[in-house]
Amino acid sequence: MIKRSCILILVLFSISAAAQEVIPIKNFLLGRFDYRNSSDFRKVEQQHSNKFLYLNTVAYNAFIEMFEAAKLDDISLQIVSGTRNFDEQKIIWERKWKKRDSLNPSGKVLSILEFSAMPGTSRHHWGTDIDINSLENSYFEEGRGKAEYEWLVKNAAKFGFYQVYTPQTSGRTGYREEKWHWSYLPLAAKYLEDYMSQVSYEEIKGFEGDEYASEVAIIPQYVNGIPQELQYQAFIARETKKLVHIETLEGK
Repeated sequence: MIKRSCILILVLFSISAAAQEVIPIKNFLLGRFDYRNSSDFRKVEQQHSNKFLYLNTVAYNAFIEMFEAAKLDDISLQIVSGTRNFDEQKIIWERKWKKRDSLNPSGKVLSILEFSAMPGTSRHHWGTDIDINSLENSYFEEGRGKAEYEWLVKNAAKFGFYQVYTPQTSGRTGYREEKWHWSYLPLAAKYLEDYMSQVSYEEIKGFEGDEYASEVAIIPQYVNGIPQELQYQAFIARETKKLVHIETLEGK
């Protein structure tokens, strides 16, 4: 009986381990995986969102710290959108595609890209990016929304979060301003670097209008369409991490 119990435990352990998906890096970058089966992702608790969401565990832990700090200042932060994989982004994209039947295909693409990413190109694939409190810029321009946005602008960087889609007045390309979209840069910077070096247009396929990805320069103009100062900060963060790692090794 004891032997059978041990065998059963080993079988159940093997099944559980197999259920944890090992994600090839390129599939991860393109969102072609099920984050619910990844040990790197964690379900968001109800106090932080009233939706069924997952986030990268490290990014989520950082959000929890930010959430608690904001609460002390009487600021409420709720996640309204978290991780989305390729298939989920495709549903959003193709729903918007159908609503724009009066436009030609190229016009549809540019219209959707004002605020929504092509499947395979969204930062939400990585579990590092969150939408907070509202999906309307107008919400953050007065009253409670304005106070929340001003708190984020002043404090979010302390927890690793940055607004990546700022006004385009400084020459930033790609999506229009999104005051609700905040990215956990310590992880997202590395994923963006990997994306820029590893993903090609041939891999951004499988949805309506995918043939226009190269025409609109989706990779340099949109995927990499974040403020230059954030790209610089990401570079510094990566180099600092390398130096700390080197010093640690030398000290052993």
